[in-house]
Amino acid sequence: MSYEVWLILAAMILAAKLGGEVAVRLNQPSVLGELCVGIVLGNLNLLGIHTFDGAAELVPVEFLAELGVVLLLFEVGLESTLTEMRAVAPTSGLVAIIGVVAPIGLGYGVSLWLLPDAPVSLHLFIGATLAATSVGITARVLKDLNAMARPETRVILGAAVIDDVLGLIVLAVVASIAEFGAMPGPLDLTRIIGLAAGFLIGALLLGAYVMPGVFRFASRLRTQGVLAAVAIGLCLLLAGISGAAGLAPIVGAFAAGLILDEVHVRPFGRKSAHDLTEIIGPIVAVMAPIFFVRTGMMVKLGGIGTEPLFLALALTVVAVIGKLVSGLGVRGGTADRLTVGIGMIPRGEVGLIFANVGAGITFEGEPLIAAGVYAAIVLMVMATTVVTPPWLAQRIRQVMRKQPDVA
Repeated sequence: MSYEVWLILAAMILAAKLGGEVAVRLNQPSVLGELCVGIVLGNLNLLGIHTFDGAAELVPVEFLAELGVVLLLFEVGLESTLTEMRAVAPTSGLVAIIGVVAPIGLGYGVSLWLLPDAPVSLHLFIGATLAATSVGITARVLKDLNAMARPETRVILGAAVIDDVLGLIVLAVVASIAEFGAMPGPLDLTRIIGLAAGFLIGALLLGAYVMPGVFRFASRLRTQGVLAAVAIGLCLLLAGISGAAGLAPIVGAFAAGLILDEVHVRPFGRKSAHDLTEIIGPIVAVMAPIFFVRTGMMVKLGGIGTEPLFLALALTVVAVIGKLVSGLGVRGGTADRLTVGIGMIPRGEVGLIFANVGAGITFEGEPLIAAGVYAAIVLMVMATTVVTPPWLAQRIRQVMRKQPDVA
């Protein structure tokens, strides 16, 4: 690995902390500062500074960014409990269903309106890219504001897991229609759902029957850092299995944290027990900002034509509306509907994955998602990513002032 990569990573980490500090001093979540720093670094070429050209696409940067968001969702899982997640499961399911169906319908309509000559498969694909929620940014904002115990947080996290499974099914259906002109067969859909359900059930069984004994054994070992290694190893293991099952790796990371939510460990030679979050927290504080800076760096402000900009604006509007209405799925309880809707808005890397799949499919010898449409989708993803932190922070503060004791 060349020295330039080390220097780029150093600049990204230090700039992230500087941007986060400025955001906090402005009474905003630090993730907003990290995103803004990324946008600045990624567009320095407009000022004739080319130091960071292509930095976001470097393999080490991409890997560390993905590792950062995986560890972040692991930490979020550690701060949740299975009991709490079960309590909000019906509400989370309804929120997820609305949050998938509404954006697909709205996205299809916008595509049909602005791209009337495009094939039906493109309209479906654009709708599908609006369906996927990326919970990493929302989770970071809620964590920054000490709102992890809020009912809204539990609903959002539960909905995000269900959303990922539904998104996988939608992607399979749309990709099959685009490539073969037909729906995938019942066996294919059953396999997708079975893999997702099998993974989640297996993760819960692992947490209930295997991990307590593993941590009891590990706590007797004298090697420094063994408990952190076991915890992170489990996180990466489930992230990998999740990816193999067709789900996003962050779902596996969240599940890993969830099954270890009540694990308190006493390292060898220590008198007091430590919560796993105390061990993992400092690592996440360094790694997670790389993901948010890289996300910001992928926003390219120069060389965008008028048509992609207009399409991006229209897609962003319906992307926001489509997720806001998902908050209507909240029934009873104390969870704030608007907070849940705002928390479901970011599309992040999941939307980009959908767009890349569409770009790889050919229709009449051309990519199904051409360069201009792809640029519009990327801009929509970035806009929903950037707009959420300040809006969510403002709303959750209002809710916490009105309901300070709700948890």
